Amino acid sequence: MTSAQEPEPPARRYSPLGQLIGARLREFYREPEAIFWVYGFPILLTVALGIAFRNKPVDKIAVDVQQGPGADRVVAALNHGDRFAVHENDADTCRLRLKTGKTELVVIPSPSARPVQYLYAPDRAESLLARDEVNNALEPGRREQLDAGSRKLDEPGGRYIDFLVPGLLGMSLMGGGLWGVGFVTVDMRIRKLLKRFLATPMKKSQFLAAIMLSRLLFMVPEVLLLLLFARFVFGVLIQGSVLALTLLIVLGAYTFAGIGLLVASRARTVEAVSGLMNLVMLPMWVLSGIFFSSERFPEAAQPFIKFLPLTPLINALRAVMLEGASLASLTTETAILAAWGVITFVLALRWFRWT
Repeated sequence: MTSAQEPEPPARRYSPLGQLIGARLREFYREPEAIFWVYGFPILLTVALGIAFRNKPVDKIAVDVQQGPGADRVVAALNHGDRFAVHENDADTCRLRLKTGKTELVVIPSPSARPVQYLYAPDRAESLLARDEVNNALEPGRREQLDAGSRKLDEPGGRYIDFLVPGLLGMSLMGGGLWGVGFVTVDMRIRKLLKRFLATPMKKSQFLAAIMLSRLLFMVPEVLLLLLFARFVFGVLIQGSVLALTLLIVLGAYTFAGIGLLVASRARTVEAVSGLMNLVMLPMWVLSGIFFSSERFPEAAQPFIKFLPLTPLINALRAVMLEGASLASLTTETAILAAWGVITFVLALRWFRWT
């Protein structure tokens, strides 16, 4: 006699919505780098920006005094107190520093006690403020001297838009190299496309070089469009050699493509590569002088700022576009960019993995 078969327990019902949400949460929390970039990095960024923009005294106004009779008297008067950062230079250097945003005002002294003349950039609010502050220090109560003794910097390349375009060009090359190379490579790894390449006779160096060169080809219309738009809409001129500018653009694109490959050499998730991209780009966005001269930062920070790859690129682009500098005069900037490109490509070649 067989015993009666026991009834099976009722099947447990699962909520598809709840299961999918739970699976997504488990997938996220099993990625340590994702946890850091989502929760840890914003805290670190808050701390860094909180330190950078903490309550502090008003920044000094950068003023250049043109060398000549009466210059010592003007320098001594402006150095009386802590309102101004005064530099004494020859006429050409003063004009160039004002043109490139490294100073806000040029004071042209006269042999007599008064009056002095001011050379300022009319489209920069900081320059107008500097003119008022300096006039109050040198000519208290003499507002009529302010307009009578002022001259505008009206030569080509002296406007803020002329200063800004090379910075935007450098920022575009940085973003294109990092996102256009690094993010695309990680996306191919996520979609298992790199595993298929692994089964081919292609060398790792050939694959990485192809990614970099294809990005250089995409860069051509992007850069050309920006320069043409700036030329015909805002009248931004290239004072130096177009060939020198082209070589700098290619070198900059190569440098940031190499950095993008290095960032993507091991990242396996979108969260990880996005966090690494922001970590690499954030210091250069803030420090490298895209929107204002990097010389405004403290002297102690200058070695680090000059070491960042975007800083020499923007400085070189501005030197060619605004000052007409030759490529031979930019050996330091080009050497730093080339070193960044070569070293990051070699490291990416060594550390890159297909899976």
